[in-house]
Amino acid sequence: MTINNLFEGIPVFVQVVKSRGFGAAAEVLGHSSSHVSKTINKLEGRLGVRLMNRTTRTLALTPEGEAFYQQCLLLMQDAENALNLVNQEDQMPKGELKISCPIGLAHSHLEPILANYLHKYPNVSLELDLSDKHIDLIAEGYDLAIRATAQLPESSLICKKIYATEIITVASKGYIERFGRPYHPRELPQHHCICYSNLKTPGRWLFTHKNGEMFDVTVKQKIRCNNGQMETQMVRSGLGISRLPKFYLKEALEKGELEILFEDFERPEVSVYALYPSRKHLSAKVRRFIDMLSEELT
Repeated sequence: MTINNLFEGIPVFVQVVKSRGFGAAAEVLGHSSSHVSKTINKLEGRLGVRLMNRTTRTLALTPEGEAFYQQCLLLMQDAENALNLVNQEDQMPKGELKISCPIGLAHSHLEPILANYLHKYPNVSLELDLSDKHIDLIAEGYDLAIRATAQLPESSLICKKIYATEIITVASKGYIERFGRPYHPRELPQHHCICYSNLKTPGRWLFTHKNGEMFDVTVKQKIRCNNGQMETQMVRSGLGISRLPKFYLKEALEKGELEILFEDFERPEVSVYALYPSRKHLSAKVRRFIDMLSEELT
């Protein structure tokens, strides 16, 4: 393979995978299906591997094709960034912005920001994944992830702290009427607790008294859940006591559905971060979104 045809066929290959078919890719690219098929065949011939298995109805990447596709995504993003650096007309955000965000944070904070962003930059399309799960940004092709955590794990990703919020211990009035109110965290082992299973030690809750005393409590894990919004709903239903970031609880607290426990104890903080791949030059669509996120949430 020479430098002259190094990139030949790659944009077509990426579009076929994104469109999940030759016909759909041909419509996007403005070519015929036969042209797209011949381009993929030539690319496979140059590489000496089969990139995808296709029938008249289905298309699936081979393991080699999947690995090649992930690298091609990065290659095309880097090429777009390079063009953006020298073409002032391309400084306006455009293209698809792929974001991952926790469900509760999206509902409480992100909806108006996304609406404002899309109104301001109409040439951007959005793919939004709402989930508390930890994702591989690079492998799964995300531009940005928004995460709320007390401590970020070590990684090669760039992280920007957006703002901090409190973690609050709460119970519903119905739960308190049925099981009684705990007045000290050390009473929690006698209560039903709803724990966030994505934490390393979900059943170990750390408390700090306002006099400086620190201790941890091993609670009774009545329910383990990996989604903060679902936890909130279960607390509202009176199923147990939970500790959650304030953005999950805002609506329930305002409506008086939940009561805050242990007012004599400090509320630990959890920070909200924007995470993105460690590239030297951010695309305009990502940079402008991070700027807007910081302005609106700080």
